[in-house]
Amino acid sequence: MHRQSKCIGDRATQGAATMSQQHANESQRTSGRAPQAVTVGIHIVDILGRPVTAIPEGQGMVVLDEIRMTAAGTAAATAYGLARLGVPTATFGRIGDDELGGWLKDRLRREGVDVTGLTVTDQAPTSATMLPIRPDGSRPALHVPGASKFLGPENVDLDVVRSARHIHIGGTFLLDRLDGEPTAKLLRQAREWGLTTSVDIIGVPTADFEKVLGPVYPYIDYFLPNDEDAMMLSGTSSVADASRWFRDRGVGTTAITLGADGVAVASGDGEETIIPAYKVDVVDTSGCGDAFSAGFIAGLLDGLDPIAAAEQGVATGSAAARGLGSDAGVRSRAELDEFIRTTPRA
Repeated sequence: MHRQSKCIGDRATQGAATMSQQHANESQRTSGRAPQAVTVGIHIVDILGRPVTAIPEGQGMVVLDEIRMTAAGTAAATAYGLARLGVPTATFGRIGDDELGGWLKDRLRREGVDVTGLTVTDQAPTSATMLPIRPDGSRPALHVPGASKFLGPENVDLDVVRSARHIHIGGTFLLDRLDGEPTAKLLRQAREWGLTTSVDIIGVPTADFEKVLGPVYPYIDYFLPNDEDAMMLSGTSSVADASRWFRDRGVGTTAITLGADGVAVASGDGEETIIPAYKVDVVDTSGCGDAFSAGFIAGLLDGLDPIAAAEQGVATGSAAARGLGSDAGVRSRAELDEFIRTTPRA
């Protein structure tokens, strides 16, 4: 006998519904509590090396100071950033049936993230990126989209979403089967259940921006792009104008990251507040945006207003620049408090 699945866009057997309940039970076993936050989107293995000033020609070799492999991606890194700050978090994504996928899932589990929703596909390898980090912390990216593009609405367990307080979509524009209307439907349902919502994007391509984000804007409580992407999406020449454009489309609050200059926050009343970054010795900026998202969302869940939450996000984002990889930021709320207490503003 069939019945309507609790996952969007799919009809499933009673066995799938039972699996949904098993997922909810596993979520509580993983963190001791049902998740307060859910992240949905890309999960990537990053392989980083520093410092790289140039790629050698031919078969030349460059000696580096450090090479690391880290769990990354706008859903994965935000998830373990939240878990480190004490927020019970579940994540949904796809990984390949390969060694990298197993490593990524285990790494997130050890950070305290509920990874029951990180499911295997045999259609593609685990998403991965090679990042040659320049001496100033900037970097190009050599990316394999991989399994993340096979994440669809049927892979998101709505029983788990419904149990949470906040849902974060990480990786819009790289989620082929979730971008556009499926994301809008998921966020609309989440808001009907009383969740707050946030969206972060990645690598805005030459694409139909309106098709991907047009249906989604009205269901975004907090939009978290960087400054370059914000201006590209809106067709404007300033962050302030971009913020107004997004809010005219229905977004509640924008928190647009400005790199070394911090973040610009604006809500429906039109007022923009610039929050400066902290002064740190920059090693790698690859995880700063996701670390900001984690600190910001954790602040919201603690009852902070958007400005105060962004203050916390700027701290977690700045701290992440001090080491190599997305996981180089603060590892606990105590570390965050110490960083804020001892680190001057830029």
